[in-house]
Amino acid sequence: MVLLAMVVGVLLGVYAEDGVRKAFHESATWDKVSIPILVGLLIMIWPPLTKVEWEHFPRLLKSRNIWKHLFISFVLNWIVAPLIMLALAWATLPEDGLSRERKGVLLVGVARCIAMVLIWTTISQGDTNYCAMLVVFNSLLQVVLFSPYAVLFVNHLGVSPGTEDPSLRLDYPGVSRAVGIYLGIPLAAGMITRFGAKILLPDKRKFNKFMNTIGPLAVVGLLYTIIVLFAYQGKRIVHNIGTIFRISVPLILYFTIVWTTTFFSFWYIARYRARKSGSGTMAKGGYERAVTQAFTTSSNNFELAIAVGVASFGADSPEALAATLGPLIEVPVLLFLSYVSLWLRGRLWDESVMLKEEKGGAREDV
Repeated sequence: MVLLAMVVGVLLGVYAEDGVRKAFHESATWDKVSIPILVGLLIMIWPPLTKVEWEHFPRLLKSRNIWKHLFISFVLNWIVAPLIMLALAWATLPEDGLSRERKGVLLVGVARCIAMVLIWTTISQGDTNYCAMLVVFNSLLQVVLFSPYAVLFVNHLGVSPGTEDPSLRLDYPGVSRAVGIYLGIPLAAGMITRFGAKILLPDKRKFNKFMNTIGPLAVVGLLYTIIVLFAYQGKRIVHNIGTIFRISVPLILYFTIVWTTTFFSFWYIARYRARKSGSGTMAKGGYERAVTQAFTTSSNNFELAIAVGVASFGADSPEALAATLGPLIEVPVLLFLSYVSLWLRGRLWDESVMLKEEKGGAREDV
């Protein structure tokens, strides 16, 4: 669906460029973003935030171990993952001529996931309540940290010294305003929608039906936004297809490396503890927490990255184009990894596997 939306957008941009400009570029704007694009950006972010189980957060915080998991999530999401994206962006897009595309990639790297991770966790049979807690935690952190992170990585760490163009720099007030609009409004709307629905629809079946009804709006908003943004850039994409593939490289590497590193780190620690305890079996819930942390760390809030890229640099900018490629790469890669994790579960996390290893090791010692 995402790929089809891109193709439709490019075709519109090539063969109906004047119509696209009149419909979106010359329409009313809010904070330098045309209203039609702004509506699409808000719609694609709002529904996922209604599915976050905000009501469970106070109860979850009472658990002693939860603070340890929140700290791990903070380190992985706000220190390790952005630095990996920074390294990959420089390694794969080192030329000054691709500095703007590099900035767009970095916007994706500092926007931590708060929506799609719920889907990946469900498919991979992770801990959904644990995931919801991490989503709430990162949602609140994102309101505070995204603006300074975006300015630091895009303006300073993502450019070569002496090559900065003052007109192409993020300004902190502007990014903060964009976060307020494109994250604050959907966040508030998501909470109001969820709690309002719980009050008005006390029957669980009716509540779930309502949530399932508004859920597809996120996909509609995403596809609509992708069509519009790629329509803006239709001719540029056709004439610079090599650049599109170049931008895809760090994104593919990022999602794969971060997920693999996180998942297998948790597995190694669980395996070490099982052997140290002498039980030969891994702690209950280890896989569920590992896969949840892996997807939380490797996923990104591409909706926010796209919104900030459009608001700060324009819908036809290389930064916005690079950010828009985020979902094209993330969705198929993480969907594939969701099924890979299920395959690995029975081969790495199953209790019989550990017991077999222990018996094999004992025979070797004899």
